[in-house]
Amino acid sequence: METRNPHRWWILVVLCLSSLVLVVDSMALTVAVPHMTEDIGASAQDIQWILDSYILVFAGLLLTSGSLGDRFGRRKVMIIGLLLFGAASLAAMFVANPAEMIAVRIAMGVGGALIMPSTLSILITVFQEDERNKAMAVWSSVAMLGLVGSPVLGGVLIDHFSWQAIFLINVPVVGLALLAGLTLMPESKAPWQKADPLGAVLSAAGMTALVWWIIEIPQHGAFEGRSLVTLGIAVVSLVGFVIWENITPAPMVPLVLFKHRNFSGGSLSLALVQIGNGGLLLVLTQYLQFVLGYSPVKAGLAFVPLAVAALVGNGLGAKFAAKLGNRALVLGGMLVMVASFALLTTVSADTSFAVPAIALGLLGFGAGAAMPAAVSALMATIPADKAGVGSALNDTIQQAGTALGIAILGSLLSSGFASEMPADAPEQAKRSIADALAMAQGDAGLIQTARDAFTASMSTTFTLSAIGVLAAAIVASLIMRDRKPAPAEELELVA
Repeated sequence: METRNPHRWWILVVLCLSSLVLVVDSMALTVAVPHMTEDIGASAQDIQWILDSYILVFAGLLLTSGSLGDRFGRRKVMIIGLLLFGAASLAAMFVANPAEMIAVRIAMGVGGALIMPSTLSILITVFQEDERNKAMAVWSSVAMLGLVGSPVLGGVLIDHFSWQAIFLINVPVVGLALLAGLTLMPESKAPWQKADPLGAVLSAAGMTALVWWIIEIPQHGAFEGRSLVTLGIAVVSLVGFVIWENITPAPMVPLVLFKHRNFSGGSLSLALVQIGNGGLLLVLTQYLQFVLGYSPVKAGLAFVPLAVAALVGNGLGAKFAAKLGNRALVLGGMLVMVASFALLTTVSADTSFAVPAIALGLLGFGAGAAMPAAVSALMATIPADKAGVGSALNDTIQQAGTALGIAILGSLLSSGFASEMPADAPEQAKRSIADALAMAQGDAGLIQTARDAFTASMSTTFTLSAIGVLAAAIVASLIMRDRKPAPAEELELVA
């Protein structure tokens, strides 16, 4: 019987800290945008690049960084990523203009891409299958707490210090993760194989172009002008990548994993969930602040039901995983998420916070039960020597789903708001609820009209979210299976 690592739970703490710093940074930055814009003189286009440059680099390098971890050592790659992320966070304290901030965010994107695949690949190599669901539940719980708590933390730091403090908070967390990683974490890597530089270039170019195209959809349309060129680059690069990985004797990414039902079903269902969830925080944060009049800190605290319920869902999911199986947990959890989105479609401008609070609780519980089970099921199909690039492949699919969800739901929310506003309303007021409220200047009629238009558009957006998650539940139910393959049935990967 394989010996359990005596430090495995301390190693999990390191992995949680490493992924937590990525979640906290991304969410807290959204709270800091108004203050940062004024301080460094950033235009709306500059802010777009500050936010998007990180996503582009992160998504583009995930597969390559996962492959590097398998080749040179997952701990080593994660530590390099932490060092880069921490150094860039420190450098953000001293930026004086938008160009410098964009450069810092690019460096943080590279560091994040090195960290993310390593955390999950180390987790599945350190924990045996009977403990993996519990470890995955803890890892997911910490990420959820970071997701919900970071806007609150960001608001408090900005109120008491400055917007730079949201970056400074990364430094001690990175330092603690580095210290624990160097002292507790074992190194792991795959057997040596020939490098695949063409695969790395094609994957980076394809994913960067794909995410760029998704980001540009709301502003430039999906199939017009520059967007069409970007989409063409993405399609050619990704198709070329798939063809090359299937013919090269030493592929960077084992695409044969998609022949396994749990990997393909888990990846596709998670991608659909991320499309449905993509715009949730974006939409609800605007609802809480512009419709209900919450402050940024109070708006962040409003997501506490989501975090608490997710912790409960994670705990129960880990407890009953062996009895119910991952497939049942994924299906049940996603159906609860569908019910949550259905409830959110009933919210109007006059609805009290009780209804969104119940919906957020249902969403957290469902996601807490379903997401770790889906990740655990698909990660169990990845051979140990491909843990890094296998987890990176899953991360990449989810990142694309999240970006697509934000683009689709954000665009749907904007166009829906404009169409719901009266024809005689000022054109500027139709752009967004923020613009409408800014123009209202105490005009109670325009304020109420804008709030009604926003909640009507929000209901349509959440209807699409419910459809996306329902599709994910159906995919998971039809494709995933609860069975442990015999050794003879395991996939053979070409070395």
